[in-house]
Amino acid sequence: MEQPTVLIISDDADFSRRISARWQMERSLPTFTMLSGELWPRFAVDAFDVAILGDLRRDLLSVVLEPLHSTGQPIFYLHHDRATAQLVRERWPRIYLMREEENWVDILVPAAAEAVLRSRAEVRARTAEVERANLDRQATLGRYMLEMRHNLNNALTSVLGNSDLLLLEPGTLSAQARAQIETIRNMTLRIHEILQRFSSLEKEMNVAALQAERDAGRPYGAAALEARSAAAN
Repeated sequence: MEQPTVLIISDDADFSRRISARWQMERSLPTFTMLSGELWPRFAVDAFDVAILGDLRRDLLSVVLEPLHSTGQPIFYLHHDRATAQLVRERWPRIYLMREEENWVDILVPAAAEAVLRSRAEVRARTAEVERANLDRQATLGRYMLEMRHNLNNALTSVLGNSDLLLLEPGTLSAQARAQIETIRNMTLRIHEILQRFSSLEKEMNVAALQAERDAGRPYGAAALEARSAAAN
C-alpha cells in the first residue's frame, strides 16, 4: 500500500509548516500536499487520506468543501468564528470542526494521524472483502467442478467407448474420418487426465488441511520434527 497522503489547504504558510513539523512526533510520517484555497479548484487532488483546512474566506467555502465532502474521506476544518462553524456544520455535517486556539496543533495532528490510520485500515478491509468475495466465487466453482466429476467421467467413458468401437472397424471409415475420430479419442483421454488431476489435488488439499489442524493442536517442535521426517521419507 502506498504512503498515505495528507492534504493541507490554507492561505497561511505557517499553518502548513506547523502541522508538518508537529507530525514529525507521530509514529509514521505521511506525504503532504499543500495548496492555498484559491489554487484548490485548479489543482484538485484526486486521492488523499485526510484533509486539513485552515480558515477559508466565505466565498471559497463551497468551492473547497463541497468536492472534499463528497470523497467520504475525513476532513478537519479549523475555524475562527461560530457563524462559519455553524454554516459548515449544517451544510457539510461529516467535517470535523476545531477552533483555532493556542494548542490547536497538538490536538489536531494526533486526531488527524489517527484518522489516517483508520482510513488506511478501512481501505485494507475493503480490499480484503473484495478478495474474499473472489475466493468465495472460485471456491464455489471448484466445488461444482468436483461435484460434476462423476457425470463428466460417465460422459467421457461413453465418448471414449464409441470412438474405440468405430476405430475397431477398419475399412468402414475414410482416412479423414478415422483421423478425426482418433483426435476425439485423444482429447477425451486428455480431459480424463485433467479430471484425475482434480481428484489428486482434492486429496492433497484435504491431507494438508488435516495436517494443519493437527499442527495447531501440538507444540511447534513436534510438528516441525514430523514435517522434516515426512519430507525425508
